[in-house]
Amino acid sequence: MPMTYKPAAEGKEVLPPAVASASFLGDTFTSEAEPDKQISCGFFKQVDGEPLVYTYNYDEMKVILEVVGEYTITDEEGYTVKAHPGDVFYFKKGCTITFNTIGGYGLAWFCGLRQNGVL
Repeated sequence: MPMTYKPAAEGKEVLPPAVASASFLGDTFTSEAEPDKQISCGFFKQVDGEPLVYTYNYDEMKVILEVVGEYTITDEEGYTVKAHPGDVFYFKKGCTITFNTIGGYGLAWFCGLRQNGVL
């Protein structure tokens, strides 16, 4: 089948699995390429609570979909962006990023060069 579809009820509106106390990520699709060439995409949600500090072992891009309250994204050099819907981020393999939300949540769509469920 050349195209696969999942309605919004199976993605954006459902809280993905927890990866930390205030961080949720779920793969919606993964390509059928060789394991070292697979891309995975899905939703990431950061809610009020403990910031997520994450070191990427793959390249990833995120598009911010929704922000309630303040959602900041900071790299290991201290560069901080107050994220807004429509912002697009590229995280290079090896970088360390801190995701933090105050007074609500930040919701993003991601696409990364990694296998399904491998963080």
